[in-house]
Amino acid sequence: MNDGYKIRNQALPHFVTMTVVDWIDVFSRKIYRDVLIESLIYCINNKAMMVYGYVIMSNHIHLIIQSKEDKLSDLIRDYKKFTAASILDKIQTEPESRREWMLERFKLSTESHSRNKYYQFWQYGNHPEEIYSNNFMWSKLDYIHLNPVRAGLVEKASHYVYSSASNYINNSGLIAILKADNPIIDTSNLKNVQRFDLY
Repeated sequence: MNDGYKIRNQALPHFVTMTVVDWIDVFSRKIYRDVLIESLIYCINNKAMMVYGYVIMSNHIHLIIQSKEDKLSDLIRDYKKFTAASILDKIQTEPESRREWMLERFKLSTESHSRNKYYQFWQYGNHPEEIYSNNFMWSKLDYIHLNPVRAGLVEKASHYVYSSASNYINNSGLIAILKADNPIIDTSNLKNVQRFDLY
């Protein structure tokens, strides 16, 4: 399936979104969120992934990532493949009250696609957007970090554990990220000043 977005320059950072099929709220459980975090840490340490920002919501993850080896498409493909297999394994082997329902949904999703034989976990496509400027980087970081605020999960973005907002505000987080160059607050832009209150 072609979602109309392609990674044309494998060396540049991109904003990408990975969404669970049928928008199933898999990541409402910590055990599955932790798979995403552990896999990001592995990719940073072993696969030349650079992460500038991320947020894990109940059924999708937003990332701003780059490949040091100029192989971003391969990196995303491998990340999705590994996390899908790991999460599906945990759904089948760990306590999960929604097991049968989720597996049935994942199985039904394979009927319209031939790539996966048994279960389809992630939707096809990542909606990649090339980060072409610092301003665009910060507009995407704001979007990522304010997701939990807009969803009513927290009052301030930096209070949400599964996000890079605390890396930018408190210099600590679940994973080590590369901070974008621009300051968070740009006094020449009133909108950014107002948004800063939500961090």
